[in-house]
Amino acid sequence: MQKRQFLKTLLAATVLASGLGLAHADTLSNVEKSGVVRIAIPQDFPPFGSLGGDLKLQGYDIDMANLIAHELKVKVELIPVTSTNRIPYLTTGKADLVISSLGKNAEREKVIDFSAPYVPFVKSVFGPEDARIAQPADLAGKVVGVTRGSTEDLALTKLAPASTVIKRFEDNNATISSYLTGQVQLVTLGNIVANSVNAMTKLRRLSAKFPVEDTPCYVGVAKGEAAMQAKVNEIIAKAKKDGRLSQMSLRWLQVPLPANL
Repeated sequence: MQKRQFLKTLLAATVLASGLGLAHADTLSNVEKSGVVRIAIPQDFPPFGSLGGDLKLQGYDIDMANLIAHELKVKVELIPVTSTNRIPYLTTGKADLVISSLGKNAEREKVIDFSAPYVPFVKSVFGPEDARIAQPADLAGKVVGVTRGSTEDLALTKLAPASTVIKRFEDNNATISSYLTGQVQLVTLGNIVANSVNAMTKLRRLSAKFPVEDTPCYVGVAKGEAAMQAKVNEIIAKAKKDGRLSQMSLRWLQVPLPANL
């Protein structure tokens, strides 16, 4: 009887260990074996990712995805995502990495891991040039648009007075459109994105009022995937040292990569 119980216990432990092994699969090894890395990227957030005139994806994050695939010596499968579904794509195994102007905060660190930073990204409140907005208190009674679930959404929510009406939109295109079409008085965006919008249209030009957050962008890695995280960090360090990241920054942001990033 004792022997039979021992065998049952051993079998259960083996099954459990096997299940844990599957749950913590080695993403880097799987990518190398398959020859393809699946990377979630933005398609509505210039200059990080958008459709060009040739209907092909282009932008800083697209170049970053291609750079990582090149260094991994594999093909890249670009998976367009929104701000709200980019992390679920990673946590459910639909993507191997997320490169989508992704900021880091404590809540996100509970569910995914992050690489070293690869580009700076300041977010501010923007509005018409004649709008007298210089600090969070000035948002009292104002209607402000922001992309739902973004780090600037969290930052704005903490800073804004209780009487501020915060309208949340499902993606960056909708957030930008809400301002350009007059649905909101003000909007919270990345400075780089606002400059890109101003370059494309003269409609309701965006004037920076005050910053709400200064956070770099990171590559998102599935929780516990230490080998993949280390490899991505190695690639980022190499691209910083040989100047490729600075070239990308000059191409898409018109400024060199900061030395202290």
